[in-house]
Amino acid sequence: VQLQASGGGLAQTGGSLRLSCAASGPSFSTYAMGWFRQAPGKEREIVAAITGNGAVNYYADSVKGRFTLSRANAENTLYLQMNSLKPEDTAVYYCAAARRQWPLSLSSVYDYWGQGTQVTVSS
Repeated sequence: VQLQASGGGLAQTGGSLRLSCAASGPSFSTYAMGWFRQAPGKEREIVAAITGNGAVNYYADSVKGRFTLSRANAENTLYLQMNSLKPEDTAVYYCAAARRQWPLSLSSVYDYWGQGTQVTVSS
């Protein structure tokens, strides 16, 4: 599976961005998918994740109520709608795919990673 993330950019505090992750390769719906982020000087952290069939979502506490994760299996695409952005959301965002469906929050579960897309939120 190859993953291509896009949609990052510059936003103001309170603004919105929508990230997309396009997957190539077969059986996209069998993969759990996740978004991770890494800010300068910090470790990579989970943002949100979803099972292959979309039945279960996971959100980090820091983004609950502001970010919405969805997937379009027919389009082989994962989306992350980010609203009410804060300066602390500034990071490089990575999408990832996992053959295992659980646990969604652990980066070690994920087998494939896309290149990052930069999100910068100005105060």
